[in-house]
Amino acid sequence: MENKLFYKKHFIWEKLNNDERTEVFAIGDDYRKFMDASKTERLSIKEIVKRAEANGFVNFENIKEVRQGDKIYYINKEKNAVLTVVGKEKIENGMNIVGSHVDAPRIDIKQNPLYEEYGISLLKTHYYGGIRKYQWVTIPLAMYGTVVKANGEIVDIAIGDDENDPIFYITDLLPHLAKDQNDKKLSEAIEGESLNVIIGSLPADCTGNDDEDDKDKKFKYNVLKIINEKYGMIEEDFQTAELEIVPAGKSRDVGIDRGMIAAYGHDDRVCAYTSLKAILEVENIDKTAVALFVDKEEIGSVGNTGMHSMFFNNMIAELIALQNDGVYSELSLKRALSNSSMLSSDVAAGVDPTYSQVSEIQNSPIMGKGVAMVKYSGSRGKSGASDANAEYIGKLRKLFNENNVVWQPAELGKVDQGGGGTIAYIMASYNMDVVDLGVPVLSMHAPYEIISKTDLYMTYKAYKTFYNNF
Repeated sequence: MENKLFYKKHFIWEKLNNDERTEVFAIGDDYRKFMDASKTERLSIKEIVKRAEANGFVNFENIKEVRQGDKIYYINKEKNAVLTVVGKEKIENGMNIVGSHVDAPRIDIKQNPLYEEYGISLLKTHYYGGIRKYQWVTIPLAMYGTVVKANGEIVDIAIGDDENDPIFYITDLLPHLAKDQNDKKLSEAIEGESLNVIIGSLPADCTGNDDEDDKDKKFKYNVLKIINEKYGMIEEDFQTAELEIVPAGKSRDVGIDRGMIAAYGHDDRVCAYTSLKAILEVENIDKTAVALFVDKEEIGSVGNTGMHSMFFNNMIAELIALQNDGVYSELSLKRALSNSSMLSSDVAAGVDPTYSQVSEIQNSPIMGKGVAMVKYSGSRGKSGASDANAEYIGKLRKLFNENNVVWQPAELGKVDQGGGGTIAYIMASYNMDVVDLGVPVLSMHAPYEIISKTDLYMTYKAYKTFYNNF
């Protein structure tokens, strides 16, 4: 490839042939199906496993030995998945890992949530992740989740996305009475404890009911009767449930040319999808390929399903033991992690034409100009960033340029404008090479975010190239 003196970003669409343009839209359609099936982290893992099994991946629990070419998936607590294609080399020699997260900002239902006020039944909530609270009021909402009843039975809840379902709703003040609210800062206008979800508005017929408390709470009681009839739930079951409020509605094409997609949870399920699609197509590789899907990134990667958990290390330790006739050493695991290379597949903040003043344009990703490589994230003086080294980026640059992967350098807005982080710094602590590489997004963390189909395509191509050739 000829070296040019000046660096210039190109729009992907202008460089694609007709077959590639057709593929861009085909991948976009498939991605929308994935997103519509993946409204929560649990549902994302179910869809990932479904697609993995359809492409020959076998549950780790059924594996007795590990051989070259084996396709294995592992599930942790229904919220993590690890897909592995075993390469020619020993796992101890390192892996090529693409790691994304499947949780997204949302609103969680509290453990004792149900109450009534002035003829309306509501649920108390606690928001999850970095939402802008004002964006979540007065929009159609859906409820998903898992309930564990007193007898141990598990019930899955999904209400609001079927066209025949009711939706849920969080109210806001009318402008005629919002004088005091209008005087507040944007971040304070809607308070966290005000994100109460309407779940009902009809009273129960309490005739013949001897419980005086129930008669005084006819609206709440009616909700309990309905969920008891449909799901066998009682009020105490809320205490052993994980219920999430997410935007209602399916993903949609954006623009008259259908070049973009609006959906809930692009951050970071768009990277989960592209890394999944890439690893499903991997065959005959030298280094073992790993697609890692984690939870809790939006709140610091904590808990037993976040990246700070040992689930991934434990799974790789098991694979190493199976590859070595049951023999395991901690040194082998440490070597495997240290010798690995990783793409932390998380989204980047694309330049918004309406709010371009927060971006430093020379170093911010433009929508439609390729997968974004973020050398460092963090905030202020790169606080909290892993900051990938030049040697690793140089190898990736050569790899992508030689394989016609259109990529662009990126950072998270202007210096001191804000900041953020990914799982990169956690994986870098094992001494592996890591850099963030993902899809540029507009309106990140909003109920509906936007991506470009061409960036979606190029990110998939980047991950597949990484697996096959790095």
